[in-house]
Formats: sequence, C-alpha cells, structure tokens
Amino acid sequence: MNDVVLRLQGVKKTYRSGEEAALPILQGADFALRAGELVALVAPSGTGKSTLLHLAGLLDTPDEGEIDVCGQNTRGLADAGRTALRRDRIGFVYQFHHLLAEFTAQENVMLPQMIAGVRKADARAKAEQLLGLFGLGHRVKHLPGKLSGGEQQRVAIARALANNPALLLADEPTGNLDVRTADVVFEELMSAVRGQGLAALIATHNEELLTRMDRVITLRDGLVVER
Repeated sequence: MNDVVLRLQGVKKTYRSGEEAALPILQGADFALRAGELVALVAPSGTGKSTLLHLAGLLDTPDEGEIDVCGQNTRGLADAGRTALRRDRIGFVYQFHHLLAEFTAQENVMLPQMIAGVRKADARAKAEQLLGLFGLGHRVKHLPGKLSGGEQQRVAIARALANNPALLLADEPTGNLDVRTADVVFEELMSAVRGQGLAALIATHNEELLTRMDRVITLRDGLVVER
C-alpha cells in the first residue's frame, strides 16, 4: 500500500511583481511525506519556506511540477476540488492561532466540521473530545480572549485535527509562545500526530524541537534537501 500522503515532483514557483525582476523561489523541488512521519522544515527567511507550505496546502499553485495529496494529483484540479481536498484531508496550524474571537473554544473546533457537513451534535462531541485531549475540557465554553496564549494555540491545533486530516501542515506552531509553554504544546502536538498516524510537515526554528522529528529538511537553491 502506498503510504505517501504528500508528494512534490519538480515543483517550480516564481514570483513577479509589476516591472520588478522575476524572483524564482522553488526551482524543481522534490519531496515525499509518508503517513506517521514528522518532518521539520528549517529554512532562512526568503528561501521559500512559506511558499512550500502554501503549495503543499493547496493555497497556491506551482508554475511547473506535480503535487499529489493522498494519491490525488492536483494539477488542473478546479477550485471546488482543491477546496474539498483542503477541507477533508489537510489541517493547518499557524504561528498565530487565528481563532474567531466571538466563538467559544468549542465552537471554533466545531466550525470546520459543520462546514464539512457534520451534524451539530456530532461536531460538538468531537470538539469536546479533542479539547479534552489537549487538557482544555474545563475551558470549552471560554472565548479566545479568556484563554492564555498556550491554550489558544491548543484550540487551534484541535481545530486543525477536527476533520481527521491525513496531512498536517504547521508554520512555527509554537513560535509565539514562551519556551516552557512551547515545549508542552509541542509535546501535545506530537502526541496527537503520532496517535492519529498523520503525516506532518512542521516549520520551526527551535533547534531542540528538531531532535524529536523523524527528519529535518531545508531549502537550498530552490530545492528541498535533507539537513
């Protein structure tokens, strides 16, 4: 059985802005990520880290090359198909939690499920289960403004896992937290990823966190290379 969840082959991406010179970012990137694998992405600013994550998450399209998610080739896939694949198969965690301030922790985790067509009662139960997994069972009714930074990021991670994705993409998920809180949240994130057998690509500059990953990759001359 093919357990490759994300595959990039010969991916190229160049940015152009008005009359400015073209800026090549990715120049034939190849990368494969398998189920149950945690891979760290470490790259200096401006080398294409965010571009790679956006392409992998189907938030942008490559100029050339192939991107497969869960065995589905996404080249030429219509917007509706890309949206459905993102919703059903990909979870995102960002440095800033981006929670909806007017909704409780539970409601924030329910929303992606309900957008996917899950019944409200089932979405509520799943939200409670996930928040409990991250030690927030007593905080489900709290608005984000009443939660600490670490708690807000835990809610964001629970939201990313709500639709049982096969692929988790995280961009500096603990970068906005103090060292102690970051360590605890990252351990919980890793435990959840391992427990669900997800494929995870996590961008981070935290050298200590890198030692806990299965592999570390970087970007060099527009290519993905093992560090």
